[in-house]
Amino acid sequence: MNTHATPAAGYRIGSLLSDFQPDFEFSAPLPLPLEEFEERLRRIRRQAVEAGHDAMIVHAGSVGWFHVSNAYLRYICDWMREGVLIVPTDSDKPLTLLSFFTQSVLLPPGGEPLLVDEIWQIGPIGREYADRPGDSVIKTAEKCAEILARSGLANAQIAQIGDRTSLTFWAALNALAPKCKFVADNGILDRLQKVRSAREIAMHRAAAQLISIGTQAAYHVAKPGVTDHEIFAAFTAAQMAFGGETGDGYQIGINEFGTHCGKPYGHVVRPGDLINLYISNVTWRGYTAQTARMIAIGEITSHQEKVLAACTEGVKRAEKLIKPGALMRDINNAAFEPMIARGMLNSPEARTMPYNWAPEDDGSARLIPRQYVKDIDWEAQGRKLMHVYPATHGPHNPNLGHSVGMAGGQNSFNISSHNYDRLEEGMVFVLHTQWLEPLAAGCNIGDCYVVTADGFENLSRHTPLETHRIRTGA
Repeated sequence: MNTHATPAAGYRIGSLLSDFQPDFEFSAPLPLPLEEFEERLRRIRRQAVEAGHDAMIVHAGSVGWFHVSNAYLRYICDWMREGVLIVPTDSDKPLTLLSFFTQSVLLPPGGEPLLVDEIWQIGPIGREYADRPGDSVIKTAEKCAEILARSGLANAQIAQIGDRTSLTFWAALNALAPKCKFVADNGILDRLQKVRSAREIAMHRAAAQLISIGTQAAYHVAKPGVTDHEIFAAFTAAQMAFGGETGDGYQIGINEFGTHCGKPYGHVVRPGDLINLYISNVTWRGYTAQTARMIAIGEITSHQEKVLAACTEGVKRAEKLIKPGALMRDINNAAFEPMIARGMLNSPEARTMPYNWAPEDDGSARLIPRQYVKDIDWEAQGRKLMHVYPATHGPHNPNLGHSVGMAGGQNSFNISSHNYDRLEEGMVFVLHTQWLEPLAAGCNIGDCYVVTADGFENLSRHTPLETHRIRTGA
């Protein structure tokens, strides 16, 4: 059985947002200028020289939904679709891009690769797709090997930079260029992204402002009777209307217990609900920000209030320590002090801390408890929730936060008890305190920061950290 309430609610999203306006002015920076990419290339080549490489080959694959598997090509030459970039170490030799080897239909704009001399279209191929023999990965490797030989790099040391989608390509290229010495060296690009330039920070700031716009839109429509789809849609419509690049990089958790890290499924907002907007990835020109906010619908339990207060206080304690030279461990541990004081945790140490997705203490797999959990909106769609998620209580992660960078990039550092690195001016990161007790209480709340010369800037300051309250009844 299904109900018509959930799909029908989508017709009113226009009226729900009809009088919405953000309460601050959005600053929209232009794309990064050519000289920013020229300076990056200079630094990249210098690191390659120090490592003894004669060239670098950078691979980004496709992971569906018209997204690439990593941010490396966008970082080097502002190319936002799949490709293989050949970067000779010698500064007088041009960059060559091999691309258009998947069935993606995205075309420029956005995207004209900067600093690139030649672009080769490999073409998706194969019997089913094009009724032609061949394999696009192999053909890409063949062309890459040909260009290496043409450029005098058939017997060279070459850095390989990519990810798991690159493995078949690397295997083919190794076979086609047997005299080359290939060395995996993602660190060349990862190290350069630990500290951001002033222009990059402007991009992160814009992404954080988009999050604030979307959050304010979500607050604007959230009330009893509205669905999680409508709240999610309001956030998405608002931030993308101002230039956000994607609408699939965030989560909404909503039920009477405060469960976070979910996707909308047709839940109808009711008094007593706790809503989490966990914004993991809103993107402005490839650069992201991250925040988390809580919404309480009417009265909630005293225990839930205790959890919200502990998490909110934790972020504020950690924030006070942000400045160049501060130990990341100290910032992490400060955030867990309120939880320890309230008896929620015994220690801030990641190694000993319980967390939601932890295996058993001996490292073995943990069984998810099987138990019926009433959910009338899910059951109206003919389904039942028959397990309790997550399997354990505690923070979502055994740490406080992590670096924030480009969409598709990896964290270059975590704010954790075992990180003894010190903050540097230009670092961008999120601090989010998280706590979840299955079927009882939950909170996920945090802000995005950049380290400045004398302290920090809170990039997500346009919406308060405190839980947003929606009144119900008289």
